[in-house]
Amino acid sequence: MDKKSYPQINETLYTEVLENGLTVYLLPKNDYHKTYGLFTTDYGSIDNEFVPLGKNEMIRVPDGIAHFLEHKMFEKEDGDVFQAFGRQGASANAFTSFTKTSYLFSTTDQVEKNLETLIDFVQAPYFTEETVEKEKGIIGQEIQMYLDDSNWRLFFGILGNLYPKHPLHIDIAGTVESISQITADDLYTCYHTFYHPSNMTLFVVGKMEPEEMMASIRKNQQQKTFAAAAPIKRHFPIEAAADIVRESSIEMPVQRPKVLVGLKGLDEVPEDGFDLLKYKTAVNLLLQLLFGNTSQNYLSLYNTGLLDDSFSYEFNLDRSFHFADIGGDSDQPEQLAAELERILLSYEDSPELTEENLDLLKKKMIGKYFQSLNSLEYIANQFSQSLFGKTTLFDMLSVIEAICLDDIKKIGKQFIRKDGLSRFYMYPKN
Repeated sequence: MDKKSYPQINETLYTEVLENGLTVYLLPKNDYHKTYGLFTTDYGSIDNEFVPLGKNEMIRVPDGIAHFLEHKMFEKEDGDVFQAFGRQGASANAFTSFTKTSYLFSTTDQVEKNLETLIDFVQAPYFTEETVEKEKGIIGQEIQMYLDDSNWRLFFGILGNLYPKHPLHIDIAGTVESISQITADDLYTCYHTFYHPSNMTLFVVGKMEPEEMMASIRKNQQQKTFAAAAPIKRHFPIEAAADIVRESSIEMPVQRPKVLVGLKGLDEVPEDGFDLLKYKTAVNLLLQLLFGNTSQNYLSLYNTGLLDDSFSYEFNLDRSFHFADIGGDSDQPEQLAAELERILLSYEDSPELTEENLDLLKKKMIGKYFQSLNSLEYIANQFSQSLFGKTTLFDMLSVIEAICLDDIKKIGKQFIRKDGLSRFYMYPKN
């Protein structure tokens, strides 16, 4: 078991790769009463075209199957796993993103028992055609709920413009039509391919003795048999700048128009984990410099009435994609979009890009980072989502400190390109 200390943040992380390929991370925090366990597979909604374990041919599975599989994992032949956690004084949950599926519990009691329950239920799939058919109606209602959410539709609208071929533009839950095609055999195929221990991580944070905890996890895994590990072969469509839809719109029953300007990363990102996290952090800092609520750009747009408190921006970077989206509600969405694009494309000459402004934002980011590490919920949910090779959430302080203004400008030149821009509008119906 490897032990790595982070003296600047007073954390010690224990790591071990088990014989079956499962990577285990333990973060003892013995001054807390609560413990979180998070079991994550590197499998999400975009992974719908792949070579199944033990096969040679690429297959295409229905959209939304990763999310569907997450739902079905909790149902077993002898009952619902949520009830078992409840009897043991724990709460449980799960979530599916574009690239990952995570199962988690939190408890102040019977930690090892709840951890065993988490590992065992995720590693024991049970699907029947009857239970699969029953779930289709439940998830169909969930899909309809998101279809009625204007901000959700706005987000996937800009994704549809930026990634018209890539499965990123497809709702994580799929469509009512796509989930109607899912069978129990499909679920087993996806499960055995992506839920192999070698494609998964287990992260535990909270009150524990790491040697005892790791010994318990080793014992659990040694009692189980898994197929030989094999590299997972995924396929994603090749897209170019010419494929981007430059502008599109929909109508919905909203009070005011909405707009998102999307910016798709067209160049390759760094492969090294530290450099990749540095790239992601630098783009976030660049967006804060240009659009943060203390910037002159924001204040000017706010004072002229082009934007309001609904305005937001975010940057997403993950396996096979990276993009930014910026916007919100506006009575003049076309003018707002034009101004946002102007600010982006003229970033090199922006008076916002100064050493003083960057230093202030870095201090603010470091402050929020330290504050967030007081939350076990934040650590548990962010750790597995922020793995960049051997670089983890706990390297974030070093990453922030390593960024200088020249890095911001260099990365801006790489990321901000006119041919990567798109607009998506939402107008009030009727």
